[in-house]
Formats: sequence, C-alpha cells, structure tokens
Amino acid sequence: MRLKSIELAGFKSFAKKTQLEFGSAITSVVGPNGSGKSNIAESFRFVLGEQSMKSMRGKRGEDLIWNGSAASPRAGRASVKLVFDNSDRALNLDFDEVSLERVVHRSGINEYMLNGSVVRLRDIAELLSQANIGASGHHIISQGEADRVLTATLIERREMIEDALGLTAYLYKREEAERKLEKTGENMREVEVSRRELTPHLKFLQAQVKKIEESHALRDDVAQKYAEYLKRESVYLRITAALLVDERDEPARLHQELEHKIKHLRDELAKTHGKDAGTQELMRLEEEGRNLRMRRDEISRELGRIEGELRALERLSGAVEESIPAEEARTFAERVLSELEQTLALSEIERLKTKLNALVILAKEFMRRIQSRPEDRAENNKGALAAKKSALEKEMHELGAQEERVRKATEALRRSIESEKDASRDAERELFAAMSRRSELEAVLASLKGREELLSREEENFKRELGEASALAGAAIDYDSPVVRNNSGEAVSDADIADEDRQVQEERRRKLQRLIIKLEEVGTGNHTEVLKEFKETSERDQFLSCELADLNDSAEQLRALIAELTKTLELRFVDGIGKINGEFDKFFKLMFGGGSAMLQTVKEKKLRSSYSKVSADAAELKDEEADEEDIEVEEGVDITISLPHKRVKGLHMLSGGERALTSIALIFAMSQVNPPPFLILDETDAALDEANSRRYGDMVETLAQHSQLIVITHNRETMSRAGILYGVTMGQDGVSKLLSVKFDEALAVAK
Repeated sequence: MRLKSIELAGFKSFAKKTQLEFGSAITSVVGPNGSGKSNIAESFRFVLGEQSMKSMRGKRGEDLIWNGSAASPRAGRASVKLVFDNSDRALNLDFDEVSLERVVHRSGINEYMLNGSVVRLRDIAELLSQANIGASGHHIISQGEADRVLTATLIERREMIEDALGLTAYLYKREEAERKLEKTGENMREVEVSRRELTPHLKFLQAQVKKIEESHALRDDVAQKYAEYLKRESVYLRITAALLVDERDEPARLHQELEHKIKHLRDELAKTHGKDAGTQELMRLEEEGRNLRMRRDEISRELGRIEGELRALERLSGAVEESIPAEEARTFAERVLSELEQTLALSEIERLKTKLNALVILAKEFMRRIQSRPEDRAENNKGALAAKKSALEKEMHELGAQEERVRKATEALRRSIESEKDASRDAERELFAAMSRRSELEAVLASLKGREELLSREEENFKRELGEASALAGAAIDYDSPVVRNNSGEAVSDADIADEDRQVQEERRRKLQRLIIKLEEVGTGNHTEVLKEFKETSERDQFLSCELADLNDSAEQLRALIAELTKTLELRFVDGIGKINGEFDKFFKLMFGGGSAMLQTVKEKKLRSSYSKVSADAAELKDEEADEEDIEVEEGVDITISLPHKRVKGLHMLSGGERALTSIALIFAMSQVNPPPFLILDETDAALDEANSRRYGDMVETLAQHSQLIVITHNRETMSRAGILYGVTMGQDGVSKLLSVKFDEALAVAK
C-alpha cells in the first residue's frame, strides 16, 4: 500500500483546497515558523480519526475550521481527504484506490467517508489497523511528542508498542469479544430474572395441573367403578324383573279365577239368600276386610318407600360427614396457599389488593358452602319423613286392630254357618273357602307388588345414576361392555350377580358415592384454560432455559476466544519486543556512538477501581496490607539505557538532546520491526547538532526503504534526503499556500 496524496480544504490555515502528492519515498515539508506547515501533520491525525483536540492544538471541533480573514471569509466546514494506492490489497477492500475523508462542521458534527460512502469511525479504525496504522499515532511524531514514548507510563508505552507491532487488530477483536461477553452476561442476568419471576406462577400452575391430573385419574377410576357398578345393577334389575314376572303369573291367574268364582257365588247368594241376615253380614265383613287389607298394603308400601328414602339419606349423610368437611378444608387450604404464594410474589400495590380481595371472596364462599352442606338439608328431610313414618305406623296399628276385629267376626260367622247342617249353606261355605284362598293370593300378590315397587324405585335410581354417571364422564357410559370379575380376577356370571346379597352392592354404592364427592371437591373448573396457560408458561420457561444455555455456550466460546487472543497477543508481543530491542540497540549505538538500550516487560500492581471509592487513607494502604482480590496486575514496558562514557542509568538523568536521540532511536526501531505504510516526522530533528543530523538523515533513508516518509523540518541535512520538497508560506491574509520543488532544486536550496 502506498500513500498517494492528501487534500485539505478549510482545515485550519489552509482556507483553500490544497493538495500534496507523495510520489517519492521521502517528502519534505519546509517553511518558516507560523506558516502552517505543522497543520499538515495535524491534518493526518484528523483524517485518521484523532479524537483529542489537544493533539491538534484545539479545544473544540470549530477550532479546526478556517476562521476567516479580511481577504477570505470563514469556512463552514473543514475536510481532509487521504488517498491510498491499494493495488496490493493491504486494505481489505476490493478497490485499487482507497480514499478516506473526514469532515467537521461548525455545529460539531463529524462525518467519516470511505470511498465517498458514510461510515463509522470504528470502521475506519478497524480498516487502518489492517495496515499497521493504529490509534496510538506512533506513525505521526510531532516536535513536542517525540519525547512521548519516554514520558509515557509503563502501560501507555506497552499500548504504543502493541500498536507499532500491528497488534491493534487483535486488540480490537479482543475488545469486541469482551464487549460481547459483557452483553452476554447482561442478557443472561435478564433471562435469569425473567425465569425467577416466572417460577412462582409456574409452580402454582404445576400444582393446579397436578390437581387436574389427579382429578382426571380419579374421574377415570370413578368411571370404571361406575361402569362395573351399573353393569351389576343392570343385570340384577333385569333378572329380578324377569323372576317377578314369572312369580306373578300363576298367583295372578288364580286370583282372577277366584274373583270370578266369588262374584258368581255372591250373585247366587244374593238371589237365594238375599234377605238372610247371615248372608248380608258375610257380604259386609268380606267387603270391609278386603278394604282394610288394601289400605294396609298401601301403607306397607308407603312405609317401605319412606324407609328406603331414610336409608338413602343416612347413606348420603354418612358419606358427606366422612368426605366433605375434610375434603373442603384441604381444598380450601391448598387454594389459599397457592393464592398467598402468588400474592407474595407481587410488587404492585393494586395487584396486591386484587389478590387479597380474591382471598376474601374465597373464604366467604367456603363459609357459605360449609353452612349449606347437604347433610344439613338431609337432616331436615329426615325429620319430615320420620314424622310421616310415625303417622303411618300409627294408622297401620289401628288398621291391624280393625282387621283383627273383622277377622274374629268373620271366623265366628264361619263357625256358625259351618255348624248348621243345612244344605242351603253350602254356597256360603264355598264362598268362605274362596274368600280365604283369595286372601292368601292377595297377600302373595301384595308381597310381589311391594317387590315390584321396590324394583321400580331401584330402576328409577338406576336411570338417575346412569344420567349422573354420563354427566360426570361427559359422555354416555358404556356399562354393557365391562366384564365383571371377583376379587380373584375370575369373571362373574349374571346369575351370581343376581344372587349376590344387596348389601354388598349397597357398600359399592357408598364407596362410589364417596369417590364422587371427592371428585366434586377436587372441582372441574376451567381445566382447558389452566392447561393452556401451563403449556404456554412451561414453553416460555423452556425457551428461557434453552436461551440461557445458548448464552452460556456463547459466553464459554467468547472466553475461549479471549484467552486465545490474549495468548496470541502475548506471544507476538514478546517476539516483537525482542525484534524492537535489536533495532533499538543498533540505532542507539549509532546515535550515541556506543552504549546500550533495551525494553523490558515489567508488571505493575494497582488497586482495583472499587478502591477509588474508599477514603484516601485506605487508598494509601501498602500492597502487602491490601486484600489480594483488590489488587490488579498489569504488564507494561520499561526502558533501560546506558550511555557511553557516562554513568547514566535512568531516563530522568538524560539531557534534552539525549532524550530526543533516545526517543528517535526507539521510534525508528519500532518502525523498522513492523513498518507502517508511512511515517510523519514533524520537526523531530530540531534539537540535533550537525553530526547527529547526519546520523538522523541516514536513519531516515534507512526507514524510507520500508515506509514513505513525510518529514516536516528546518534541518538542511534532512531536506537533502527528500525526493520532493514542499514549501509552505503564509501571506498577510493568514492563508497557508503551498509551493513544490523537485529533487534537484531541493538539493540546491538545501546547500
């Protein structure tokens, strides 16, 4: 890469567009003091991205812009454009020519352009670092800054040497990796905070989902047991109904025949003995007794129904008493605990109030349910049924007494009739026999009717339970499919089911009822919304977990990259220091006619930044008294020199001229090891005598073999080494003007 030209417009004293071309290895810029020739060196600093106004002898950006004179108005902006020949692609751009331009406006706004396109300062810095043009400015040495490499701190000197060795690109990469690592750490902390905020709600939802899963499992268990229970009940009802039909057929037929016979006998007696007192009494007693039996049968069936209802209520009350209080208390406690966990996680007052109000409503609902429990209503129903039962039992007792009276009267009349041997009484005796047999059949039929009514009630209960089971399962229950098995796992026949003691089935009903109550206590709720929210929250938590893992992997990769870059920097720095020392010692001997000079890597301890906040007394602690964790070790570079014929060992003991020669020797040595494409030397030879000027000129020619040199000088010896000589003048208008002299003319002027 070769420097082709620089163009200044409105920059400091260069009010008009001024261009310098660099067609020679050494270009010299000369001119009287105050002509503005040093502004050329500063223009290089400016266009290469210098941010320190002090380095360009200004306080603010406006100071860099031509401020005007009587003959020339002030400019609105200052610009400097640098053009490189990039045929060798030293700059990683696919252009043979690369131009860099910086513009500063009076408003303070800076613009950077690369081949006419606006870019960032960082883009410029990274591009230049590829060609060993770094931010430390080691390639631009001004008159007052030649000594900077000597006055710099150990750490600053190391940075200058790193820049000179072309390690800036690695430093940029490491800084970028460190910034990314810091940003990754921030992202990790944000993700961790998000997960911590999500955890209480996720735990709450997990508890809810666990309840839902338990509810589903319990529902499945209830459905399975319900299906088996209904299958048993269905088989029992079907077989029992068939048996009752069979048992009823014969007694019903005989009863119907007797009814016809009795009617016939009554008609005969009415015709032949219609006015006979015994016959009339017999008719009356038969009618009265039959009415009493019918009423007693009705009461008996009613009592059976009431007793069945009472047993059912007792069953319900027992199940409720066993299950409801404990289950309700447990459920209430769990819900309150979950709500409190969520409430404790809240920070906003309004949301906290909302949660507390929800807890109050929950407590009120619990109290309402406790106060209106089913067993309370069941006790009220039991009282009414018990009173009705007592009344019916009393009526039953009275009917029994009346029946006994009628029976005795009928028996007495029967004996009276049977004692008479009159053949006319045969019809009455036959009627007595038919009535007696009819009473027996009616007793059998009444018993069957009671069983039928019981079966009817059981069928109604079966239909109700079937409806409840379907509602519970959310679909029709298939109770025909299950195979009923005993405790040994063997299939049970329909006959065995029908013959089973009903108390066993009743016990199954009670257990099933307790399960149903437990299922109702678990609650159905809006499971779909809870499961959906749990799924979304779990997915969010999983996403954050994966993101955290990815960030952690990225952090590990960045740490590995930083470690690798640090190792590479250290190796290249150590190797570079060795090469610089060889050149430094050679140039030093050339400048001083002997002696020695070298760079040494040293470690410097300092307190970490956190110590800056403590008192001054604490900051003055000795190293051995400070906590090791609060001490930071940094590596810097020190300079050791030894002058010939003098016992001078430290930089502070050097004279001004000796310091200038030492700094020049070191700067030239740094430039020789990793030559930049160009060097700008701004009156660095001002303090040299004639002999040293010649040595300086020789070194300049040596440097020119590797880098283009722009030398701003008053020294004739230095001018004589230039291929192109630019003269800078300034007239009464304060504007710097440029004159160029070719080599042969420059040589004549110099001599």
